[in-house]
Amino acid sequence: MRRRHLRAALTAATLATATLVALPAAVPPATAAPGGRAVRPAATRDWSSAVVDSTMARYTPTTIGGWSYPVGLYLYGQYLVYRRTHDPRLLSYIKSYVDRFVSSDGSIDQSFNSLDSMQAGRLLVILHHETGQDRYRRAAQKIRDRLSSYPRTSDGGFWHADTSSRAHQLWADGTYMVNPFLVEYGEEFHDSAYTNEEAARQLYVYGHHLQVADGLLRHAYDESKSASWADPATGLAPEHWCRAVGWYAMALTDVLDAIPANQSQRPRLLLIFRTLAAALEKYQDPASGRWFQVIDKGGRTDNWTETSCSSMFAYALDRGAQKGYLDPHFKAVARRGYQGVLARLSVGTDGRTDLADISVGTNVGDYAYYIARTRATNDFHGLGAFLVMNEQLRGDLVS
Repeated sequence: MRRRHLRAALTAATLATATLVALPAAVPPATAAPGGRAVRPAATRDWSSAVVDSTMARYTPTTIGGWSYPVGLYLYGQYLVYRRTHDPRLLSYIKSYVDRFVSSDGSIDQSFNSLDSMQAGRLLVILHHETGQDRYRRAAQKIRDRLSSYPRTSDGGFWHADTSSRAHQLWADGTYMVNPFLVEYGEEFHDSAYTNEEAARQLYVYGHHLQVADGLLRHAYDESKSASWADPATGLAPEHWCRAVGWYAMALTDVLDAIPANQSQRPRLLLIFRTLAAALEKYQDPASGRWFQVIDKGGRTDNWTETSCSSMFAYALDRGAQKGYLDPHFKAVARRGYQGVLARLSVGTDGRTDLADISVGTNVGDYAYYIARTRATNDFHGLGAFLVMNEQLRGDLVS
């Protein structure tokens, strides 16, 4: 208890000091290429810090956006950078964002009627761990308590949202929105007996429904088979949208890291992961190292390689090989993906980074729908996934 109080006091002092530290000037620009853009050699920069500095220069904790999973993903990535660099500005920024939504008594104005709304709950667990302040536990517990009454499919899978338009539906996206939060909540608040079992169960139920013979996952499944996109026989969505599969791959990796070796679902999850990894290796674009927006249709001329899912796959494959979940050769697959994503990162004449070719948020649809999605620059889906990947793989280029 004394150690917790001391940590809380030290963190509070650090955060108070951090508010007095101005953001640094934008990183110096590289020699500009035609069009005012330039790509620095990958090994010459701490790309994570450059992306974080650029994003904090573009947005304050107030203007970065509301309570949402894309901002939550990005700030989780920023926290990973903080853990390595111990730069107090990064944690202070995260705390200032979260404190917009969490009152001093721990109340939080969120209903948590969708899995998407739960992802930023990871920040609550992080801030409790870093500060020891009980209000973050109380806010996080609201998500834990909501899951007790949250609607499920007949075999126990959490619906994507508690609304009529999402009833009975499992989206691969949702696995990342809730399951990493669950295992981290369990570890922080001594609730792992429930959270590890629940997270593993969710990943198995989702994988059982969504993974098809080639090893990839379809974007979604509708148990009622009534959604416009659902196959009337299987309830499956028609396509393998890359970021949906990326969300699942990252969630699978994070949960395997957390659950014990004797957890009952672990062998099934490892089989899902290994089958998926083989499919990702098969469909990796040999030219760029990235993966396509619709993963298995890279031969179509209108398909395009997407940055956020490529980051997610590179992270999951490298982490999986490092931890022994996958064969060691997948580290080489991951590295090709990593280098492919770095090729989409540039520095402008303003000294700030730009990450290109990120799909904006997406519902379930057909091939034409996914291909027509906007290819954004610096979308938080991509920035967050990049930071998660770069913190895992950066040592390959700076060692």
